[in-house]
Amino acid sequence: MSASGLNSIEKKAAFSLASVFGLRMLGLFMILPVFAIYGEQLIGYSPIWLGLAIGAYGLTQALLQIPMGILSDKFGRKPVILAGLVLFLLGSIVAATSDTIYGVVLGRAMQGMGAIASAILALAADLSREEQRPKVMATIGMFIGLSFTFAMILGPIVAQAFGLSGLFWFIAVLTIFAMLTIQFVVPNSINTAPKGDNVALPSKLKSLMFDGQLSRLNSGVFILHMALTAVFVTLPKQFVANGLALEQHWQLYLPTLFGSFFLMVPFMIMAIKKQKETAMFSAAVALLALALLLLWYLPSSMTSLVVLVLLFFTAFNYLEATMPSILSRLAPAGVKGSVMGIYSSSQFLGAFAGGVIGGFIASEFGEQSIFLVMAVCTILWLLLSLGMQPLQKSKAYSFATNISTEQQAQTIAQRLASMPGVIEATIMPDEAVAYLKVDDQLADLNHIKTLLNHEL
Repeated sequence: MSASGLNSIEKKAAFSLASVFGLRMLGLFMILPVFAIYGEQLIGYSPIWLGLAIGAYGLTQALLQIPMGILSDKFGRKPVILAGLVLFLLGSIVAATSDTIYGVVLGRAMQGMGAIASAILALAADLSREEQRPKVMATIGMFIGLSFTFAMILGPIVAQAFGLSGLFWFIAVLTIFAMLTIQFVVPNSINTAPKGDNVALPSKLKSLMFDGQLSRLNSGVFILHMALTAVFVTLPKQFVANGLALEQHWQLYLPTLFGSFFLMVPFMIMAIKKQKETAMFSAAVALLALALLLLWYLPSSMTSLVVLVLLFFTAFNYLEATMPSILSRLAPAGVKGSVMGIYSSSQFLGAFAGGVIGGFIASEFGEQSIFLVMAVCTILWLLLSLGMQPLQKSKAYSFATNISTEQQAQTIAQRLASMPGVIEATIMPDEAVAYLKVDDQLADLNHIKTLLNHEL
């Protein structure tokens, strides 16, 4: 079994879990490009209820993300993931059979109750070796990004062919495929990955929430997804008003989204090669704010919409792709699961807030004002981002160890901290695991493993 590549179990786990994650996110996102138009046909429609329907899943996701991860540690990954998918399926059916806006809001909230992200990531960690885990996680992250792109394209096509109800039935079918994949394709496992790396630890949450650097990213992902959800309260209507029928919207989203991936490459090259990651991050936030300001200020025309949506998604995709990487490098050793849990909850709370705020603004001040309010929020984020500290080049590792006492742990941790390339070391004797942040170019991983399993 080669340590240099994924083995058969890791490949199977990576692609099957990534597919499940992608199918579920596809189901959540497909409503975004169509609901502003089709929602007007529902009984009880109003702009505020429209925003609630778009963002309702975010509230229940945010509330249950961390508890579901903890439950998966207690009752097993697969049972919790399947239970979450059942809730997601029931929510899809409730929304599909509703002819009122209230029923759709309830269905979307039930979809969000299937908060399985942390359980899936924990299962992926259980099924992969430490040195191969980043590849498995990267595969899942890639599928999440692709799911958003495909949702923007498939949503208008499916809604045009089968209506809003048919869209939710389509999502229900996707969920059944995800359940079958979990049951029959994803390998079975026991919980072998260290808890701190993958599942939130309740005792750590409060202190991490108020960490100066981490809170900047949590606030940022909140604003990013708030802006995304709020913009889609009005954006599809603007396309229609400028002569683009809903069934043709995919023809705009497809080149725009792929164009945005192409345009974000210079940001990434500059960030990595010139070691200007924090500067490029702030530049992307500034680009997002500029796109929103111009969407508010410029007269609405198809040309201006296409150009500004392209800029918006260039900034959005760059930030969405880089923020988890930055977060993992800022996270203290041994609490990555807690850090990611807070981050995910902030992300979903932002989606909920965007729907509610977008609907309220549209109702009270007009839909065009949504862009201005979101631009102001993004400018506040830009000011916050300017205080980010330069990032150290590092990777997080967890190693099994035979250290069994606190005294031994302190002695070895001090020796590790003095080794070249070791940025941070935390040893947990009760878990028989050591968490390290290291510079791969300088650290001797074999020497570290030997020291951690040395008989004292």
